[in-house]
Amino acid sequence: MLFPGAGTNANHQSLVAIETAINSASTKIKVARCDFEYRKAGKSFPDKTPVLVETVRKAVIQTAHDWGCATNQIVIGGRSMGGRMCSMAVADSEQKLEVAGLVCVCYPLHPPKQPSKLRSEHLPRVTAPTLFISGTRDEFGTVEELTTATLPMNNKKHVWIDGARHDLKNRDAEVGEIIANWVVGL
Repeated sequence: MLFPGAGTNANHQSLVAIETAINSASTKIKVARCDFEYRKAGKSFPDKTPVLVETVRKAVIQTAHDWGCATNQIVIGGRSMGGRMCSMAVADSEQKLEVAGLVCVCYPLHPPKQPSKLRSEHLPRVTAPTLFISGTRDEFGTVEELTTATLPMNNKKHVWIDGARHDLKNRDAEVGEIIANWVVGL
């Protein structure tokens, strides 16, 4: 299940590229691209974090029901804010969402030029296998910052896209293949 970044929707080219790569790698794996409620309502500014996390939780539970499986058989993730909200749903201590894996593409560790405003407090509570993919020039978190923030996590993998910024411009197919290989290997 894939969730978009704050400024995009489920039809964003990066999510479509991930879906295409997964479909090419395995005919047994289903893919769902999901929008947040504020996007469905035509709004451009995201809802508050608790609303976004609850959207992820409900969407995963509904998709598990629709697919006839348990949530712990589903890999969730997304791009930027979408991946962050998925990570928060998986780390939630009150309503923890059990999933097979978590994918964070361009995890927004902090706002650009504000490295002291870290968005990592919950990461040590993520227990699902996790794949982080980021550019080596991502303005939302450097290689060193993201590596340090995820040190307490078990079962994580980092893949760095050399020279890429937060948008991973022109690298969508490459990112899709990395994710597809990781998901198939779980």
